[in-house]
Amino acid sequence: MKKIEAIIKPFKLDEVKEALHEIGVSGITVTEAKGFGRQKGHTELYRGAEYVVDFLPKVKLEVIVPTDIAERTVEAIAAAAQTGRIGDGKIFVSSIESALRIRTGEKDEDAI
Repeated sequence: MKKIEAIIKPFKLDEVKEALHEIGVSGITVTEAKGFGRQKGHTELYRGAEYVVDFLPKVKLEVIVPTDIAERTVEAIAAAAQTGRIGDGKIFVSSIESALRIRTGEKDEDAI
């Protein structure tokens, strides 16, 4: 099993969710996040005063999938989240040793 974490722009969430649904990924966890990478934030004007916005709004998605569809999942997220502009985000893939569904006691791939 693989855990895929994606940091994306918030307005791309619906497109990514639809892309995951189309390839058969049934469950995702979404967390609102703030952060910055190479773009280093930006300056804004509020009531005549400039201030720096260091942390930009992002969305973090977490998906656990069987190893055999992990690559397709990454490709679907990347295609749906891409705008071609700086700050599109990142995708991280890591291995999961085990999983347990609390309600039924199902383990590993049966639990996801």
